[in-house]
Amino acid sequence: MGLSGGRIMQRVRIHYFKGEALQYIGNLDLHKVWERTFRRAQVPLAYSQGFHPQPRIHQACPLPLGFTSQVELLDFWCDSDESLAELQAKLEKSVQPGIEIQTLTNIPLRSPALQTIVESALYQVILPEDCDLTPIQAKVNQLNGAESCLRERRGKQYDLRPLIKELTFSSSKPASITMRLMAMPGATGRPEEVLEELGISPFVVDVVRTDLTLLSIPEETETNA
Repeated sequence: MGLSGGRIMQRVRIHYFKGEALQYIGNLDLHKVWERTFRRAQVPLAYSQGFHPQPRIHQACPLPLGFTSQVELLDFWCDSDESLAELQAKLEKSVQPGIEIQTLTNIPLRSPALQTIVESALYQVILPEDCDLTPIQAKVNQLNGAESCLRERRGKQYDLRPLIKELTFSSSKPASITMRLMAMPGATGRPEEVLEELGISPFVVDVVRTDLTLLSIPEETETNA
């Protein structure tokens, strides 16, 4: 919390779940969902400067369409001296179905932008009960042992392999694949592309983002759970 032009200014980080009701809502539309939520909750957002001021809302990193998440992060700046508990209560009454707020945390105003400090993301893939697990396990082993995995994204060739930090297979019911992928600007692994390399359609599996690793965690002054 600090002063800006004589006003109280807070930067707050929201940890929330994104559920099935919003799994086909893209990043830009999700941004608008949050704008409406803050407006309904009457949270006085701070705005950027310039000719086209925008509410200061920053999301950690986009979640691919069709996936759900237990670890979405969003920073917002507001001109308010309300406590975290008061802000959370107002937001929970106004939030759209499909969003479940977990915690609010005060973040120092000058901490790095949220989207620049996400190092990696962890995904869990639940496989269909009737799928043949033997070739999937073989392809996981093959990809783990590969030195490179050249693919094309938006007309440019790139190497998927260094973007995969961890890749494991479990045959325990329900059978699953766990993958930790790089999530740095300019070096982001996409779970649907890993699934394609394994011969799995992303449309026949359930994919949940379960963890985000930050390069550096800003000093937290207060948390409301």
